[in-house]
Amino acid sequence: MAEIIDGKAIAAEIREEIGKDTADLVARGVTPGLAVVLVGEDPASRVYVSMKEKACAAAGIFSDEYKLPAETGEAELLELIVRLNADERIDGILVQLPLPDHIDESKVLETISPRKDVDGFHPYNVGRLATGNPLFRPCTPYGVMKMLERIGVDLKGKEVVVVGRSNIVGKPVALMCLAAHATVTICHSRTRDLPAKVAAADVVIAAVGVPEMIKGSWIKEGAVVIDVGVNRVGEKRLVGDVDFVAASERAAAITPVPGGVGPMTITMLLYNTVVSATRRAEKCR
Repeated sequence: MAEIIDGKAIAAEIREEIGKDTADLVARGVTPGLAVVLVGEDPASRVYVSMKEKACAAAGIFSDEYKLPAETGEAELLELIVRLNADERIDGILVQLPLPDHIDESKVLETISPRKDVDGFHPYNVGRLATGNPLFRPCTPYGVMKMLERIGVDLKGKEVVVVGRSNIVGKPVALMCLAAHATVTICHSRTRDLPAKVAAADVVIAAVGVPEMIKGSWIKEGAVVIDVGVNRVGEKRLVGDVDFVAASERAAAITPVPGGVGPMTITMLLYNTVVSATRRAEKCR
């Protein structure tokens, strides 16, 4: 049976380190600051923003929340972001997605200063990641890499299969694995013979958004499986993109859903914010 990779425990360990780094910065006169912007009343987004606020407070990070009505105009939102770009108290800006339909998401993300883009979504940061000189890495894929690092998986020379090609997870995690000297295959809904591709992998990273799409029989004996998917089945049941029970019988290590990758996303948001604040502290010296 596979070792269960405890994302909650790894996240708690990293958050403790973040708290110490924050305390050191505060002692130097710099309090890390994160601005969180929420437009509208999407229930899932409100819960997620609340979790971020609590995580900031626990880590000693200053959190400035802007909860705007759904009818807020695009120009008004862009004006707020420009002000936050210039605010010296703010090291990171996060605009919670999705945005209302009348607002151009790309325009909003591109207005955020790349040096405060702690989500790592600005084209400048995407480009730096692609060229091997990242300023900020996107939080969920960065969390995946930290998990692999913490459980002692060296990707050098490994065959990594990423299932999913989203800009948020699939593409950036593939770039990060390449930077770690893995051989990377990106698969998606039109990949031919997906089972064979997955069966060749030393590490499988599933981020396709289809409940239990990846069958346990596809997993190579001794592979490491990182399941980024979170899918609601029925009223209460949450499952990943991998058939966890069957895959656990073949994998060496596997993340559960929930309790695997999920806790790492906000953790890496805090991490990126503290990195940004550390850069500010260095400029103030």
